[in-house]
Amino acid sequence: MNGAEREAPPPARTGSRPKVAVVGFPNAGKSTLVNRLSGGREAVTDAEPGVTRDRRALPCEWNGLRFELIDTGGMDLAEGDALSQSVQAQARAAIDEADAIILVVDARAGIGPGDSELAAVLRGAEKPVLLAANKVDSPGDTSMAAELYGLGLGDPLTVSATHGIGTGDLLDRVTDALALLGGAAGADELENETPRVAILGRPNVGKSSLLNRLLGSERVIVSELAGTTRDPVDTELEMEGRRIVLVDTAGLRRRGKVAGTVGYYAQLRSESAAERADAAIVVCDASEGLTSEDLRVAELAMHADCATVLAFNKWDLVPGEEAEALIDDARARARRKLRMRPAVMTCSARTGRGADDVLRRALELADRSGERVPTGQLNRIVSGVVSQRPPPARHGRRLRLYYAAQVGRRPPRFAIQVNDRKLLTRDWAYFLENRLRDALGLEGVPLVIDFVPRKRDRTGSKSW
Repeated sequence: MNGAEREAPPPARTGSRPKVAVVGFPNAGKSTLVNRLSGGREAVTDAEPGVTRDRRALPCEWNGLRFELIDTGGMDLAEGDALSQSVQAQARAAIDEADAIILVVDARAGIGPGDSELAAVLRGAEKPVLLAANKVDSPGDTSMAAELYGLGLGDPLTVSATHGIGTGDLLDRVTDALALLGGAAGADELENETPRVAILGRPNVGKSSLLNRLLGSERVIVSELAGTTRDPVDTELEMEGRRIVLVDTAGLRRRGKVAGTVGYYAQLRSESAAERADAAIVVCDASEGLTSEDLRVAELAMHADCATVLAFNKWDLVPGEEAEALIDDARARARRKLRMRPAVMTCSARTGRGADDVLRRALELADRSGERVPTGQLNRIVSGVVSQRPPPARHGRRLRLYYAAQVGRRPPRFAIQVNDRKLLTRDWAYFLENRLRDALGLEGVPLVIDFVPRKRDRTGSKSW
C-alpha cells in the first residue's frame, strides 16, 4: 500500500455485554444449541457438517441477565485446507474474546480425537469452561455422558438442543459463571438506539472484505469460493464516537437457484437481516458494472424499508480510461431502474479507499429516514409541486390535494388528503415522490405516500 492509498486508522470495535463462546467439533449441534439457548432461529443449521463458518453473536437473556452467545464453526484441528484453517481461526478468536466457553460434544458419538484435542486447548484457558453433552434426547440416555469425564473439564451437563432438555440448567451454569466474573448486564439496562447497517449483494462481490476493511481486522472469513458466508454476522464498532452495528450477509441469489440447499436458509436469513436494518450498503463488482442481479438486491432492500447506497467495490481494478464512463452509466441506470434513486459510490475493500465514505453515507441516510419533517415545510413543498405540475384531469375531473402530514418514520410515511383517490395517476404520484426526495434529501430512502380521501365538512377547506 503506497502513501496515497493509506487511510486513517479503522474505527474501534466496542461492546459491553459479556460473551460466551460455543465451540466444538463439526456437527456436534452447536448452532442448534445456540438457537435453543437464544430463543430464536438465527443460526443456520443442517445435517451437513461444517455449515457454520464465521463466528456470530446472538443476544441471550436468562434470569434477568444479558450476555452474547458466540456461535462458531466446527473446529477439526486435523483439517489443513485454507477454508478450514480460516474457520478455526474464527473459532480461536471467539475463544480469546469470550468471558466463558461452552464446549459442545456429541454424547452419542463419544469422545473423538477432535474432542480430545479441543479439550486440551481449553484446559489451558484462564476462563470458565462448561462441558455440554449434546444429543441426549431422553432421560434414559444420560449414561452416555459418563465417558466425557475423560476430557478433564469437570462434570458434563447433559442437554438436547433439539428437544430443549437440560438447556435451562446449562443457562443457570452460564449465568452463575458470569456472575462470579462480575459480568452479565441487567435486563433493565437501557440501550441506546444503535443504527444497523446491512451489507448486501450477490455472491463474491466483496461484502466480507469490505466489512473486514471497515473493522480493521479479519472479523469474517474471505475466500475466492462464492457462498462462504452463510449466517448474517453482526459486529459492533464505533465510528467518530458513534456506535454502529454492521451486518455481513450471505450472497443473495434468486430463490429458485438455491431451493433445497443450505444456501436457501442462508438467503432467508440475509433477507431477514435487511428487514431489521436501518440502512443497506449494496455491494457491486465495479469490474462488471451494474448488473440486473445488483438491481434485484437493491429492490429487495427497498421492499425491506432500508435506506440504500450502492457501493462499487474493486474500483482499484477499473482502468482509468473506463472509470468515468462506467460510473456515469451505473448512475444513470440506477436512477432509471430503481425507484429510490440511490447514490452510486466507489470504494476498494483491498486498499480501503472510499470505504469509510460509503459507511458515512449509509448512516446519513439512516438518520434521514428517521427524521420528522415539519408539517408547514411539507405542505409548502407539496404546494410547490402542484404549482409546477398540476395533476392531470381524468374524465373531466382533476385530483385536488388539501393537506399533508408525516405519519411515520423509518421509512418516512406521508398522508395527503385528496378529493378522490381514483383520479390519481401512477406517473404523477411518482413525480410527487421524486420531488419530495429532491426537496428533503432522501435519495436512496424508501418513501410511502398515502392518498387519503378527505371527509366532507362545512369548513370549505381549500386545495392547492
